[in-house]
Amino acid sequence: MNPVALNRPPRRVPQAVREPRAPRRALHGVLLLDKPLGWSSNDALQKVKGMLRAEKGGHTGTLDPLATGLLPLCFGAATKFSQASLDADKTYRATLKLGVTRIGGDGEGEVIETRPVSFDDAALRAACAALTGETMQLPPMHSALKREGKALYEYARAGVEVERTPRRVVIHRLDILRWHADELDIEVCVSKGTYIRTLAEDLGRALGCGAHLSALRRVASGPVQLDGAITIDALQALDPVLREQRLLPPDVLVADWPAVRLTADDAGRFLSGLRRRVEAVDCAAVRVYGPEPRAFLGSAHVKAGELIPDRLLSPPEVQALIDASPAADTATAAPLTESKQVSMT
Repeated sequence: MNPVALNRPPRRVPQAVREPRAPRRALHGVLLLDKPLGWSSNDALQKVKGMLRAEKGGHTGTLDPLATGLLPLCFGAATKFSQASLDADKTYRATLKLGVTRIGGDGEGEVIETRPVSFDDAALRAACAALTGETMQLPPMHSALKREGKALYEYARAGVEVERTPRRVVIHRLDILRWHADELDIEVCVSKGTYIRTLAEDLGRALGCGAHLSALRRVASGPVQLDGAITIDALQALDPVLREQRLLPPDVLVADWPAVRLTADDAGRFLSGLRRRVEAVDCAAVRVYGPEPRAFLGSAHVKAGELIPDRLLSPPEVQALIDASPAADTATAAPLTESKQVSMT
């Protein structure tokens, strides 16, 4: 062998040139996502966050992987108001399989019991009416609630059942959409923290046949609706400019709150955290605007004639929203109305 070849350094194999990743950027707004079946809420958030190249993002509460439908995703300044969506009432459409009770209350669990379906229409309506209103609900083991730092579903997967405390929930509305043989479609509007799989089990128990949840779709969260949402595939098919135009302004999450419009001077003082005098009755939550049409400043509450700041945007965030107003004006947020405004002294 050639001794020169022995001393030659090993040949470097050329590697494929990687394109530099696009930098993350500050984006402010809410994207209404139609979450697909089988995706966790965080999986969906990370996918959309990457597509938008957003610096900061969060979702507004977990939607079970077995559920589809409305998942509001918050970016930038909008994350300051995600709690409003967490606390809001939710509306779901659910399909119940009657006559079959399963572990976990959904189609993935083992069958516990099967019973004949033998009730009539009057009994069904009576059972739905009885479950409507305020009640105490025991959270299911297959839930994301934490106990000693672990989610309840982790205990459930290990075959361990732990003690849970019933929680107060409100079933505002329980409508029958379709009933055929052993399938029942319902639409429910519920308070935060309500588990639809538990409601399905309760309804099956009341009907004397048992039931489990076979499909679940969220159609509304507070003032935002599923009909304004986009799927991940449809978002992926858009070019970057059109994707960004899907962002709604942060105030879409609080569009059903009363609104306060401030003068330029009062708006500046309010953004610095100062209270302002208002001619208004006490109110637990209002949305506050500057003089520009889309100058959303943040949230506040009114007490004894004072507007008291709660969650505030920074001046750069406010300006960014004003600059984006042509795209933001396509949002589904409720416009300011005379009945929802209060005047300043």
